[in-house]
Amino acid sequence: MYESLELLKEEIIGCKKCDLCKTRKNSVPGKGNKNAEVIFVGEAPGRTEDVNGEPFIGSAGKKLTTALENAGLTRDMVYITNIVKCRPPENRKPTEMETKQCQMYLKNEFSLIKPKIVCLLGNTAYKTILGGSEISKNHGKLVQKDGFSYFITFHPAAVIYNQKLVKDFENDIKKIVKLLKEK
Repeated sequence: MYESLELLKEEIIGCKKCDLCKTRKNSVPGKGNKNAEVIFVGEAPGRTEDVNGEPFIGSAGKKLTTALENAGLTRDMVYITNIVKCRPPENRKPTEMETKQCQMYLKNEFSLIKPKIVCLLGNTAYKTILGGSEISKNHGKLVQKDGFSYFITFHPAAVIYNQKLVKDFENDIKKIVKLLKEK
């Protein structure tokens, strides 16, 4: 267990636990409010994130930022991270071994921040943390596990490629705000 997000960030930046360290430009630790009521967890950094070392700043990040703002939140109010902290080559899905190597980092982020809700963005986050599948049938649901409340929704990148998901995604983010007010 790390004493602070700053110490955890330093560890992530220097991490060499798996082969992703050989192909990354930068590790991408989580970023945001250390007292956030909600943590958003995506799959892995993309190209823009790898270059800049910051999560969700590419096109999917812009979709997330817009949805947050439409729901009355700002990026400064939340914490944003990923299942794995380095970009997999060719933007492929992280392997099970890669997700296991980063699992401790994610658990530490949760423990240090103590959010009211952890929002799982997309199938990889949903499967890795809750063992779930079929996100289209389960989005908008709140699941309790290991002392945390997990909210399931689409990954913002999916919303870019499938415009039919835009309303559902935006409504899910608004639902998180409503749930936070109830907690």
